[in-house]
Amino acid sequence: MMGEMAQNKLQPFGGRDVVGQNAAIDHLKQAIAQGKQWYIALLEAIGLWTKAEETHNGRHYRYLIGDEAFDWLLLAERLCEEVKDLIPEEELVELLFFGKTPIELDKEEFCRLIGNAKYLAHLNFFYGITVEEALILAVEEEARKEQRVRVFNSNHPAEEAYQRIYGAPLNPLIRRFRREKGYPQRSSMGLCDLKEFTYWLFKHRLKECDKARVASDTKKALRELQRQWSLMRERRKGIGEPQISSSPHG
Repeated sequence: MMGEMAQNKLQPFGGRDVVGQNAAIDHLKQAIAQGKQWYIALLEAIGLWTKAEETHNGRHYRYLIGDEAFDWLLLAERLCEEVKDLIPEEELVELLFFGKTPIELDKEEFCRLIGNAKYLAHLNFFYGITVEEALILAVEEEARKEQRVRVFNSNHPAEEAYQRIYGAPLNPLIRRFRREKGYPQRSSMGLCDLKEFTYWLFKHRLKECDKARVASDTKKALRELQRQWSLMRERRKGIGEPQISSSPHG
């Protein structure tokens, strides 16, 4: 899974892929105008899209993280800008902010619509970024609970989480990440860089930990995701949990 690339479906930034980009946008507009359900049309447009990274209207978009992890919801947001007047506002908000799709699709249909390469890269994003973020939160909460019963607190729970999972504090990990990637050592990190760093942490953990530990941590992270989804359902008064955007099974 992790080594699968988007190949000819998502070309590196700077490639001559304007035709694929325009074809995706044109298809989305025409399909919705002809009466196709907008979410289906959107997934078909995502299947046609070829650009892995772009700057549009002053905002930088990086759809493919670490050449392997596909942030399909970010691309969905970008494409929906082109047709926002043709999509029910409530349904669009539900998708982009809560990951709730207007119709349910099984993983086979989702894969067929966006293409196998992008689907595999989507799984990389789910396990390598979404699940990894949940693992950090879960271990941070464990550290916070432990510190409540201690007379003297040691590390901040967030720092303790990185130490426990990756064997080092956050800042040294960031420095190592930037050194390996050849990036300048800066004091801040943008959202795209943070996603890439999280994916790097995921790969670092797979490399450094034994299989039993990896499996245990993954189960812990998935339980944390389920807890977050349950909280979301409660806060949104029973509206369903996120669909394919968060779940690798659709």
